[in-house]
Amino acid sequence: MNPSVKSVAAIEGYTLSLLFENGEQRLFDVSPYLDKGIFTELKDPEYFKQVRVSFGSVEWPHEQDFSKDTLYLLSK
Repeated sequence: MNPSVKSVAAIEGYTLSLLFENGEQRLFDVSPYLDKGIFTELKDPEYFKQVRVSFGSVEWPHEQDFSKDTLYLLSK
């Protein structure tokens, strides 16, 4: 089982800086998803910054989200 997200911050270039409960700090690039369905709204930099931790993963106000597994396995 992959660790949950403890904290998240939106940084330059549509990237999320993630701190996982196991102490690992990783970066997740959201840009490959920006032209797909509900994720197009994330192109707005002010909206992108509204990301928050929710139940061990991350989400935005209009319910766009990424699972903790996706975030952990695809982050660097």
